[in-house]
Amino acid sequence: MTKYIFISGGVISGLGKGITTASLSAILQNNGYKVSPMKVDMYLNIDAGTIRPIEHGEVFVTEDGLETDQDLGNYERFTGEPLHRVNYMTTGQVYAEVLRKERSFEYEGEDVEAIPHVTDEIIRRIKMAGEDKEIVLIELGGTVGEYQNGIFFEAARILKMNEPENVVHIHVAYLPVPGHLGEMKTKPAQQSVRILNSMGIQPDFVIGRSEQPMDQKRKEKIALFCNIPTEAVIGNPDVESIYQIPLLLAEQNLGFMVCEKLGLKEIKSDLSLWKKLVKTIKSDLPEVKIAVVGKYFGSGDYMLSDVYISVIEAIKHASWANGKKPVLTWIDSDDVEKQGAAKILGGFDGIVVPGGFGERGIEATIKAIQYARENQVPYLGLCYGMQLATIEFARNVAGIKGAHTEEIDPKAKDLVIHIMPDQQKKMLKQEYGGTMRLGAWPCKLAKGTKSLEAYGQANIKERHRHRYEFNNDYKDQLEKAGLKIAGTTPDGKLVEIVEIPDHPFFVGVQFHPEFQSTPFAPHPLFKAFIEAAGK
Repeated sequence: MTKYIFISGGVISGLGKGITTASLSAILQNNGYKVSPMKVDMYLNIDAGTIRPIEHGEVFVTEDGLETDQDLGNYERFTGEPLHRVNYMTTGQVYAEVLRKERSFEYEGEDVEAIPHVTDEIIRRIKMAGEDKEIVLIELGGTVGEYQNGIFFEAARILKMNEPENVVHIHVAYLPVPGHLGEMKTKPAQQSVRILNSMGIQPDFVIGRSEQPMDQKRKEKIALFCNIPTEAVIGNPDVESIYQIPLLLAEQNLGFMVCEKLGLKEIKSDLSLWKKLVKTIKSDLPEVKIAVVGKYFGSGDYMLSDVYISVIEAIKHASWANGKKPVLTWIDSDDVEKQGAAKILGGFDGIVVPGGFGERGIEATIKAIQYARENQVPYLGLCYGMQLATIEFARNVAGIKGAHTEEIDPKAKDLVIHIMPDQQKKMLKQEYGGTMRLGAWPCKLAKGTKSLEAYGQANIKERHRHRYEFNNDYKDQLEKAGLKIAGTTPDGKLVEIVEIPDHPFFVGVQFHPEFQSTPFAPHPLFKAFIEAAGK
């Protein structure tokens, strides 16, 4: 029978439930089990596509085209397996389906209630995620005790009641060390578990997240007050890299104990690849300095790198594969506007412009791209970064001074980037959610290009998330000026990759290659970019 592991969190958000879920998935996968990590988000949105990145972090796109939470990116990076829409659930999805069934008379006249109808739908979706897998790991978003996530904890309680031998609950809680005390405090974790107990759930394991390692005395105290064995209290302190977490948890026998609880045979896990990776990360490697120029970093006095987490991780993967230590700097496009591209970008080995939407910071980003082109600095443009690179080239090389994108200035004379015809119809109807060109699409690479050299094959498939595209009316003019069309859809109708041939590395892609990069299989385009930057 399929086994289910619930991972919940308490005290504060952003504890690392996603990394815990991803790490345990990797450990169990290394034990020979087919795992299916799943994220539950508590908001009423159907998916993450309409949420501002600063509000909720990166939107990760699955192969089958669902816009999801960034945690699915971590799951894929740690397991190396592509995930699908069954691996993501929101309150909005659940209620939409329950109401659809009610309208279709599928409840045969019953009054529709939270229990059992909503909880049944939640459990049905969890079981769908495990149809061809042996273990489903369900990360419950938010923190225990929040009003909006109670129904999901109730579903977890019911599943445990119905299948006690198949369900394990892991609770992640924060252990602060107040500066004025200098002592790790366990009360927040104790209170968090008590809230969980009040919902009818007794955790099998408690993972203590902390800045410092947890000592034995703290483990014994948590065990006593949370009603679990001392060995079931797992320490998870801050570490240099998230890729150390599988080793950290495995050292404390978490995988073995989880398998034992679920009645599964524990095979000696071979984490040698993880050990080799961590050794590389900790090695004294030559640095490669990369500037990531984006528009979603700044939030008040804070810089939020999570909005581009897949891009950042892909740069790291490629750097390690090239024997380099990545030194990343997040540059808000507003700063380029204020200080000038030359001043703020001087000294970097490479420049990346990731995806984005909207007008803010667009001219500053174009100046950053111009700096990369004119100063022979390796450049990688992703989605919006490809579109803005096309505009920059059109204006400053091809002499199309009024070149622009229809997204920003639909009345511009020369729309070198314009809206896709099917997208225009959707926009007129205000159909925004889940309507972009999404998911994996095939692409054919041109001969003699850096992209073909990087991939090593002419036919590839990459994930997309966009409404606007390269305007083919300007294709000949831009090509004559020196822009290389390096990749198109198989029918040749949509431009997917542009390059500048007489540049160390200047590549813009309409898709999001970062979504397919993993630490053990770095994305070829990122590898080629870092190789050029390293020179």
